[in-house]
Amino acid sequence: MPFADTILVVNAGSSSLKFTLFQMSADTMLAKGNVERIGKPSASFAYQRNGEARVTLPISADNHGQALEGVCRVLTDPARGVLKSLGDVQAIGHRVVHGGERFNAPCLATEEVKKAIMECAALAPLHNPPNLGAIIACEAVFPGVPNVAVFDTAFHQTMPPHAFLYAIPRKYYDQYRIRKYGFHGTSHKYVMQATADYLRRPVERLKLITCHLGNGSSITAIDGGRVLDTTMGMTPLPGLVMGSRCGDLDPAVVLFLARQGMTPDAIDDLLNKRSGLLGVGGIDTGDMRDMVDAAAAGNASAAMALNMFGHRAALYIGGYYALLGAADAVVLTGGIGENCGPARAEIVTRLAAIGCVLDNTRNNEIRGQAGAITTDASRTPVIIMPTNEELMIARETHRLLSQKESAA
Repeated sequence: MPFADTILVVNAGSSSLKFTLFQMSADTMLAKGNVERIGKPSASFAYQRNGEARVTLPISADNHGQALEGVCRVLTDPARGVLKSLGDVQAIGHRVVHGGERFNAPCLATEEVKKAIMECAALAPLHNPPNLGAIIACEAVFPGVPNVAVFDTAFHQTMPPHAFLYAIPRKYYDQYRIRKYGFHGTSHKYVMQATADYLRRPVERLKLITCHLGNGSSITAIDGGRVLDTTMGMTPLPGLVMGSRCGDLDPAVVLFLARQGMTPDAIDDLLNKRSGLLGVGGIDTGDMRDMVDAAAAGNASAAMALNMFGHRAALYIGGYYALLGAADAVVLTGGIGENCGPARAEIVTRLAAIGCVLDNTRNNEIRGQAGAITTDASRTPVIIMPTNEELMIARETHRLLSQKESAA
């Protein structure tokens, strides 16, 4: 059996624990699931084995450790499970949101690395602590099994300084490391590689504009496998119009609101949780599917939200096209990018200047699968490419541990 053939991928949120179990030799998902509302009596557990329907199972999860123990009981259950014992798990890959400047590649979760993850919590206070908590919980449940941290920010560490620095006095970067970091790196890297396979060209010869479009959205300019720029910044707030995040905003707006008496926490809540599609659309949801339906029914506010979404995305795609000097493809992924034809049309119909011509039939038909939604005559194709961040984390974990074993 190849080393680290059975890999568990864990993605812990503040009150959730997502997991996927892979067999790497077959590149197959064995099982996946999600524990939500951890810490509450209403905690729920959705579980699915490969090729079977998703089921909801009872679980008691006062904390992430209990949630993980409940997941492990199911994974080893003779009737529902896919493992003979927990000893079958050979490695665990963890999504860690923020690695700061310390990490540009996956690494073993040593004591030093865990300390650095916590130090980066100031940059991602809602994400890094539960990410670290999941690593510690896995160390207790799977003693001796290597844990690998895969950072959302790592892929973007190839950005040049003129792209990642902000135009404020250099001392604030030197002292506080205030700069652009970028996020969704695991997704952008996965679709970059998948698009290279789709186009049958090596990554090193491709110029791509990858668009991860979901409740959180970001766009990245990639030249030969290296990131030139990305829309998110020191935090995931800037860039595109998102589900509940405002995206780009004149910083003086924050100062104005503060002078009107709003506290920093209230402004943070406004910009991250009550803005974006939710704030503009006027339908008490930031879900793109609901926004499309409301706009189609004549809701002017929802139509405005869609217009703003498409405008902002096209603005960045056009800018990145100029930065790259051309593009072999614009790639759309994420829940919206893979499935929402009307939202995709809002973007692509604004890209005629860079050679993108929407094929309405293809755009209406392609859902959750790879394919171009532009005409064959388009100079720049727009390709739908499903992402798989969990598989990317598993591959990164397998690669790192295989390299270490070969070097031993």
